Formats: sequence, C-alpha cells, structure tokens
Amino acid sequence: MTAPKSDLKPNSLEYETQPLVTANGFREYDARWLFGKEINLLGVQALGLGLGTYLHELGVSPRVVTGHDFRSYSQSIKQALIIGLIEAGCEVHDIGLALSPVAYYAQFALELPAVAMVTASHNENGWTGVKMGAKRPLTFGPEDMSRLKAIVLGGHGEQRPGGRLVRVGDMRARYLDHVSKGHKLSRPIRVVAACGNGTAGAFAPEALRRVGADVIDLDTALDWNFPRYNPNPEDLHMLKAMSEAVRANGAELCLGFDGDGDRCGVVDDRGEEIFADKVGVLLARDLSARHAKAKFVVDVKSTGIFETDPVLKKNGVTVDYWKTGHSYIKRRTSELGALAGFEKSGHYFFNPPHGLGYDDGIVAAIAVLEMLDRAGGKKMSTLVESLPKTWSSPTMAPECPDERKYAVVDALVAEYAALEARSERVLGQKIVRLVTVNGVRVVLEDGTWGLVRASSNKPSLVVVVESPASEAKMRAMFEDIDARLRKHPEVGAYDQRI
Repeated sequence: MTAPKSDLKPNSLEYETQPLVTANGFREYDARWLFGKEINLLGVQALGLGLGTYLHELGVSPRVVTGHDFRSYSQSIKQALIIGLIEAGCEVHDIGLALSPVAYYAQFALELPAVAMVTASHNENGWTGVKMGAKRPLTFGPEDMSRLKAIVLGGHGEQRPGGRLVRVGDMRARYLDHVSKGHKLSRPIRVVAACGNGTAGAFAPEALRRVGADVIDLDTALDWNFPRYNPNPEDLHMLKAMSEAVRANGAELCLGFDGDGDRCGVVDDRGEEIFADKVGVLLARDLSARHAKAKFVVDVKSTGIFETDPVLKKNGVTVDYWKTGHSYIKRRTSELGALAGFEKSGHYFFNPPHGLGYDDGIVAAIAVLEMLDRAGGKKMSTLVESLPKTWSSPTMAPECPDERKYAVVDALVAEYAALEARSERVLGQKIVRLVTVNGVRVVLEDGTWGLVRASSNKPSLVVVVESPASEAKMRAMFEDIDARLRKHPEVGAYDQRI
C-alpha cells in the first residue's frame, strides 16, 4: 500500500492518482475529515485497507457491516471504503442507507463482529467520517484509533485474498421491527419528530408511530442540502424550530434526531429545551423504580443531580461519572454492567433488557415516550419541575489549537489539584472533590461545580458549570475557570458564553 499524502491539491494529476489522508482526521474514537480537502476517494480506499488490516491484526473474523448516511457524497465514500476492505480480505455486508444504530444493530442481527459506518454525524455538509468497531456493541477507542492511524498513514495496509461483498436489502425493516417490538403506548401521545432533513427521517417517524404515538413530522423529508438547518438537536436553529412546532401543534413534546440518529434531543410541552443530562435523570428515575439498585454511567459534563436527587437515592441508585465521548460511555456502561449510560450531548446507551448496549436515538425516544406514558397524565414540563433546582450553563467551547489544548487542560488540572492539596478555597468554599478522568471537574461544598476538558473532535476546550445554590454561584464558577484559562494566550474566543 502506498503511504497517503497529506497535501494533495484537488483538480490535479496527483490528486486523481494518489491517496490523500490528513492525520487530523483520526480522532479519539472515530474518524472525520473535510471531504475533498483532507481526504479523497483513494484515501478512503486506503482507510478501508488499513481497517481490514487492523481487523486481521486483532484476530477477529474479518466480517464487517457497512452503511452510509444521507449526504450527496456518502455512498461514493462508502463504496471506496468497501473496495479497501475487500482488498484486505474482508467479507463486507453492506446494509445501504442507514443510521449508525441501524449499523450497530446489524452487527447483532447478522452476527458480525465489525462495523464501519460512513457518517459525518451532526457535522455540517462537507464533512465525512467513519464510526468503527470490532467487538459489538463497542466502538473504537484511542488505542484502536492510534493503531489504525499508524497503519494507514504509514502505508502498512496488507492485501489479502478472500474479500467479497454481500448486499443486505432488508435491514431497515428488521431494525424497525426490533425497536418497536414489545412497546405499545397506552395512549396516543402527540409528539413532533424533528429530523432536520437528515437520515433519521427515514426511520424515526415510522418507529414512533409503530409504538402508538401521534406523530407530527418536522423536516422529515430527506434532503442532503439540509435546507433549514443542520440536523443537530443541540443546534440553536433546530431547537427553535422544535420549540415552535410544539406550540403550533399543541404537542406534548418534540423529539429531535441528529444526522446519523444516535442522539436524541427533547423539547417539552411548553417549547422549552430539556438538557439531555436532565432527561437522563428522569429516565434514571423511571428505570430505577423498576430495577432495584440500578447502576448508571454519566459523562463528566452531566448534572450533579445524579448524585443528589432524593428519588434516585431512595431507589438505591449508584452513578459513575466517566469520560465524555460516545465510545467511552458505551464501553464503561458495558464494563460495569450498568443498566444505562447517559451523555449530555444526547447519546443514550441502554443495556439489556432495554437495549443492546449501543447509542440509539430512536430507542431513547421510545424510552422517553414510555416514561411519559407511565407518568399518570403529568406533562413533560411537570416532570422536569420535579427535579431539584439547578442553574446550568450550555456546553461552551473556547477555541484552542489541537496541539495545545491538552497541555492547557493539564495545567488547569494541576492548578486545581494544588489548591485542593493546600486546602485553599474557591468562591469561599472548600473543594470537596476533583474528578480527573477527563479534564477536571471541580466540586465545591454547596454542590457548585465546573468542568474543563479538551474537545475530542474540534480545536477547542469544553467548559460547563452548574450550581444548585444560585445562578450567581454558577456564573462565579465560570468566572473562576475563565480567569485561569486566560493565563494561557492560546485560548481564544468562546462559541457562546453565559
């Protein structure tokens, strides 16, 4: 295999005859590039050969599920990936147009160990990527991605005989049967299904109708131009549309899905967004009422209510705060045998009997509807109001170069650890706990906390703050973190601030 180049120019002989793959596309737990600028089709083929080579290296059976999301270029990218996998001697089972959770489900349905799902997830048009795994229901972590990167960029992919392609034409139907089986609402809950014209439009509305919901479609027609907004339930434009649709249609809630359907966002009956970690607390209440001593995994960006909620305490719940990232939470949920895992970005992971362990926005949406169905006629907003009051920030992302962001975070970890060791106060309070599995989460005596970590996907940091005491304390926690970040000139502007 020829080692890929990193600086080929489009519309040139070299671009048409040599693979282009830039190193930055290999992220902590998946791969994402700007198609054309950072990877070309020959580069995708090299990625497929490298992935197939790595599967052989791992000693797993080289049998792989492939699928693609609904973008104008995704099918071409997947076909190039398939060529590379077949070159590596892999048996490729292609399920066609799919959501990421449909590809994960296909691993179980077809009894295949590996998956390579072509998707840019919620990223804007122009991006592409691949979500990969070699042991269901898990996806690759940092060690896997580092090794794959070395194989691909080093030109170490190995051609092997025996590769072939199997086309699977019925996976959409099988998936819809799977997610709806055994679920039936007692009443037709009126729900808006928002899909941003992304791939979920071909799956989510029908799945919700099958369980008995009264579904109002919002941007469910597939359109790879994404004419209204990007399919991302954290995007302010999509949230505004979701809110307006709830009010206009008298719906009880809106459920929004991202581009590859592995995340779910929720807007209540008043048109107010519910942060996904708060939805997670409500789901944990509902699940733990039916499963004694339930264990849950949540990411470090998530609300402190998981530890303080009296309902969860009464139900004997234990909670593990872990690294942000769908691959990390998925793996941790599996390792601990937790009932479910929740990530603030809207990834929900349900282990048996409620799911197969991977993140699935449609499975999460059905769980939310069933929770509301069991609530005895209470509105979604009423359920939210029953939670302990906190003041929370959105997820903020100050700019910071990829090559510097981890050093900045390490500096803040050391700074807060030194404060704790010297028993110095922050906002006039003792530091009662530092969670350092992923950056640093600083917890104060009154429950106020702040988090700084490096983004896994972008040249930025991640900052989140919350306080159960007051909005002023929440803002003061942000100011404390921000003042420490401002000591580092490489930290730039925020995408949004409180």
